[in-house]
Amino acid sequence: MRGIVAERSLRGSGVGPAPYNRAVNTDPQLPQKVILDGDPGLDDAVAWLLTLASPEVGVLGITATHGNVGLPLTVHNAGVTLALAGEVGAAVPYFAGADRPLVADAVTAAAIHGDSGLPAAGLPQPTRPPEAEHAADFIIRTVQAYPHEVTLLATGPLTNLALAFRLVPELPQLVREVVWMGGSTAGGNRTPAAEFNALADPHAARIVFESGVPLRMVGLNVTMQCVADPERIAALRGLGNRAGEVCAELLTFYAGVYRERYGLSGGALHDPLAAAAVIRPDLLDWQPMRVDIEIQEGLNFGRTVCDLHGVTELVPNARVAVGVRDEAFFALLLERIEALP
Repeated sequence: MRGIVAERSLRGSGVGPAPYNRAVNTDPQLPQKVILDGDPGLDDAVAWLLTLASPEVGVLGITATHGNVGLPLTVHNAGVTLALAGEVGAAVPYFAGADRPLVADAVTAAAIHGDSGLPAAGLPQPTRPPEAEHAADFIIRTVQAYPHEVTLLATGPLTNLALAFRLVPELPQLVREVVWMGGSTAGGNRTPAAEFNALADPHAARIVFESGVPLRMVGLNVTMQCVADPERIAALRGLGNRAGEVCAELLTFYAGVYRERYGLSGGALHDPLAAAAVIRPDLLDWQPMRVDIEIQEGLNFGRTVCDLHGVTELVPNARVAVGVRDEAFFALLLERIEALP
């Protein structure tokens, strides 16, 4: 079955590397059209709540993929997150996508995110079922309907995007931008070399990075600087609303792992920072660079090979986050979560 999925997704591509040079609409008066793609997962849920609560962004739909937990749970958790968001999530459709990587064996992160992916008490049930359309087909249809206007905010493995790009090879030229939480300019978190979202489907990541789509990468090198320490968790809980309480409970769940493994005072806000990169890109510092994805099995499988100093002389294919204004980012997160029920 893995071979069938890979064959279907790779047929008739003809795409290759291209420079990151396309102009995008930066008019602050116009809400960005965004599709949220991810594998919730507790920090995906926090990121999606941040995005849904932000008036700069209009969420056209949510597409779930395999990753932190299996696809049935990530789809369910997408519906739960929309229910948590209240009115701003009520009309947003959600879709099931890829249930496995294109080629490699599936990996999960239940040790970090819990068996359910959303380890919090009293969560609402989805108010409606997912749509029947496949996530990749929704991405294709929506991007074609709004050429050069749709941002794809990806906070999980890039399988859904890779499938869409392979099924319609010209699609990357119609996307406004992909913003991906994944990879790193340095080491990994699932292996010494690879960040989890890259490792979970490196073949898909390579397709996206080689497609020519305008792309920004928010990797571990910056997200590990944004930590939900006890004071910040208390601030979320102190908002007094259900969304703040749930965010606090979710972020408390994996704080122990980060303290034990990395010596941090709490869990890193990986996916919420990628959401902030869409809402307020000025909160991060960006560097154009060439990024390649290692798909050769071995110690470096899934590594994002970032040419920080231009030694390859290859044209950059991404803008990579290299710095962050952490306090301003967390202030944005608090402000937006407070606006939710």
